Amino acid sequence: MARGIAGVRNELVAKWIAWLAIRQSGSTALDGDTTERMVRIVADLLVEMAGPLRRETRDTWYAATELYGRLAAVRGLSAGEVVEELQRLRELLILELAEFFVALPARQQLPTVLRINRVLDSAVSNAVVGYTDALVASMFSREGVPVPTTDSIQQLVAQLEGIEAEVKLLAERSPR
Repeated sequence: MARGIAGVRNELVAKWIAWLAIRQSGSTALDGDTTERMVRIVADLLVEMAGPLRRETRDTWYAATELYGRLAAVRGLSAGEVVEELQRLRELLILELAEFFVALPARQQLPTVLRINRVLDSAVSNAVVGYTDALVASMFSREGVPVPTTDSIQQLVAQLEGIEAEVKLLAERSPR
């Protein structure tokens, strides 16, 4: 499964980013490059979560998907839009891997689809937690008005850099 996802990773990322760009009209406090970096991290970690290092990757996956939700709050999305974005990832992944799933023996098809759905379900849950945490924190810091500050954006970008470093280490350890 990990090899299948790795094989379609670049196309998956390109389609997901294009879809996000269409949806994200208007200005946002977060630049497009940061969003693209986050999308790439999620895709890279998805490869690892489907492979033999999934147990070692789990904490990084949780941190990355929670950060995805926090960045979504900075982008001005609603909680439902965060869920919708990750559901779009699920759709794209299933479309891109359809031939891979069909090529599996019949007894492995359903468990494989369910396993990847379980991983994506955890992404949705963690992203909503991250989104909610960011929203509550910004409301407390701004007397009830959820406005991201430059400091909070810099902190999120620093977290993104830390997760990128963890992903790089995981990729180096991966047996592919």
